[in-house]
Amino acid sequence: MLRRRSHFFVLIDNALSVKAEKEEEQKEEEPTASPFEEYLQTLLQLKTTSADQFDNLEKHTQWGIEFVEKYNKFVKERLEIENNYAKQIRNLSKKYQPKKNSREEEESKYTFCRAFFTTLNELNDYAGQHEVIAENLTSQIFIELTRYLQEVKAERKTHFHDGRKAQQYIESSWKQLESCKRRFERDCKEADRAQQYFEKMDADINVTKADVEKRGLNKARQQAQMRHQMASDSKSDYSSYLQKFNQEQNDHYHTIIPNIFQKLQDMEEKRIERIGACMKTFAEVDRQVLPIVGKCLDGMTTAAESIEPKTDSQQVVESYKSGFEPPSDVEFEDYGQAMKRTVSENSLSNAKEGKEKPAGKSKPKLWPFIKNKNKGSGPEDFSHLPPEQRRKKLQGKIDDLNKDIHKEMDQRDALTKMKDVYIKNPQMGDPTSVDPRLTEIAQNIEKLQAEAQKFEGWLAEVEERMPSKSDSHRRSGLYEIQSNIAVSNNCAQDRERPLSSPDGSYTEEQNTETQVKANINPTPNTNPIPTTMPDDEEFDDDDEPLATIGTCKALYPFEGHNEGTIAVAEGELLYVIEEDKGDGWTRVRRNQDEEGYVPTSYIEVNLEPNAKGAMTYI
Repeated sequence: MLRRRSHFFVLIDNALSVKAEKEEEQKEEEPTASPFEEYLQTLLQLKTTSADQFDNLEKHTQWGIEFVEKYNKFVKERLEIENNYAKQIRNLSKKYQPKKNSREEEESKYTFCRAFFTTLNELNDYAGQHEVIAENLTSQIFIELTRYLQEVKAERKTHFHDGRKAQQYIESSWKQLESCKRRFERDCKEADRAQQYFEKMDADINVTKADVEKRGLNKARQQAQMRHQMASDSKSDYSSYLQKFNQEQNDHYHTIIPNIFQKLQDMEEKRIERIGACMKTFAEVDRQVLPIVGKCLDGMTTAAESIEPKTDSQQVVESYKSGFEPPSDVEFEDYGQAMKRTVSENSLSNAKEGKEKPAGKSKPKLWPFIKNKNKGSGPEDFSHLPPEQRRKKLQGKIDDLNKDIHKEMDQRDALTKMKDVYIKNPQMGDPTSVDPRLTEIAQNIEKLQAEAQKFEGWLAEVEERMPSKSDSHRRSGLYEIQSNIAVSNNCAQDRERPLSSPDGSYTEEQNTETQVKANINPTPNTNPIPTTMPDDEEFDDDDEPLATIGTCKALYPFEGHNEGTIAVAEGELLYVIEEDKGDGWTRVRRNQDEEGYVPTSYIEVNLEPNAKGAMTYI
């Protein structure tokens, strides 16, 4: 297999070609150098070129590592952004989630609220996918690149350490070669001088034997021979070391250094390949969550498409439908008849009958729409609500009680089975240990059943007094709500009558229920609440005030904040001018100029024997 040629050989070829061009130019200007000098110059250039390439490669590989570190930092900042974004999305979804209260149940009835809750849940799942992106970026890129950086730094350090070591070794061999060469050169020069000195002495014909002995001709000969031997030894050492250096140099520039450069090249290619793989993973991490993100968005779209405006509007109708009958037509009251009568001395009885007649006249009833001034929870039987709303509340309360009863019954059955097991297997437990709990559960069931029976009785009363379904089907719910609002405005603007009880709440109780509750130890703020009041026209200053039909005593204080009512103090005596007509209110008079309505349950009424329907309310 052919060995792949490294960058080093390309650089060496370039250096040699440049060297050849320079040598051609210098041949014409400078005298020809010896082959040994040329060899030394070439070797020096190769040495310099090798050192320069190590420096360049060291800079380039360091830049490559810094690039990997920069990309890894980029990935880290991206995954932090994903985590922060997911956290903010989750907090946003949690912030707008419905609270655990009764309002949540009311909102869940509407399709647009349910669609919004679904959108919040899908948004929470959407945030989870961004967390998945952050986790995958961390595990598949950031951690892997961090580990790879440590490995590539160690590998790079090893390769450059081997290259520097090889460079230092060849430089040391080069210094030893130069030392051998200088020693050989010095010994050769010494041998030449010794030989020239000996030859000079030996060539003098005038020298006698005594002079030869005296001048040391033999010593000069021996010195010349010794110098020649030393030069010969130096030459031998230089020649052998030169061969060794040439072999080492050949290995250095053709094997060792190319191998190191090849390893650096492989390391660089792996680094580039790893960066490319990380960039591909960077995109794949996002692509992997796209199907789930698409499902989240599809869920939001489906939730939005499930919104039904007509269903929601009908739900509003069902939620606020009062169940009241529309008011009957207002009768015409002819007050001009009194002007036609001729009053004489013997017509007092007729005048008295005329005064007493309005007392027995029934006034049309209007719906109560005055807002409740007291913000309390209302009575237990929900009598402060309109009939339809009261029926729904009572039914909901009964359903809750039945659920509690079933739960207690399930516990009772489980304990009964446990007791039977204990009876059959005494070693498993004492059968009498569950008796206290069974007794407690039985008491709880009894209480819950009594409570449910009480609410069922109230529900039966409401359903008896509600209008028939055939009548309710003749008008739509929206018409009923709009009619209620219109009548309320007319009552407030045209008649300005008291339309509610002292606490401003609604009721649908009839006269019979009012009288029954009035006789059962009435207490303040719990007496039955009337549906309507007579018109305020009856409070206008008439020429002939209504006749007195009895007296009453206030059992409790009444402030009389509403229009058409009158404030009374406990124990105060008043005149009755109009009895209770089933709405829970009695019209009284304090003096000729001050009269109004008070709750029937707040007073003790004594009607005159000849008054219509005379009876005592206590």
